[in-house]
Amino acid sequence: MRQVLGFLSILCIVILFGGCATILSGKTQSINVTTEQGKKYTALINGQKYSIPAVIELTRENKDKILTLEDCPDQKILLHKEINPVFFVNILSGGVFGSTTDYASDSMWKYQPENINVKCP
Repeated sequence: MRQVLGFLSILCIVILFGGCATILSGKTQSINVTTEQGKKYTALINGQKYSIPAVIELTRENKDKILTLEDCPDQKILLHKEINPVFFVNILSGGVFGSTTDYASDSMWKYQPENINVKCP
């Protein structure tokens, strides 16, 4: 009986103090970047280089990100941050504690668009 109560206590703590977006969505987001006719390019997202086409793992942050191509520096694609809908599950499962966890870990954000097709003239 003690083990069951101990387990339930730990489970309640995790639910109350863990943010839903942190648990369900994690601290990274996959962005699918394709290119016209499958051409290979080097993309820069906030200074970090990626070979595309690829699925890119981006760390969630409380700021927008900009994708540019090394070969076409004038072309910029805004990856706009918005609130991850999973964040609102905190209202049902613990409110302020989970919301604070998601905000502090930046897991409450997601980037749009999730699918990008870049063209370099």
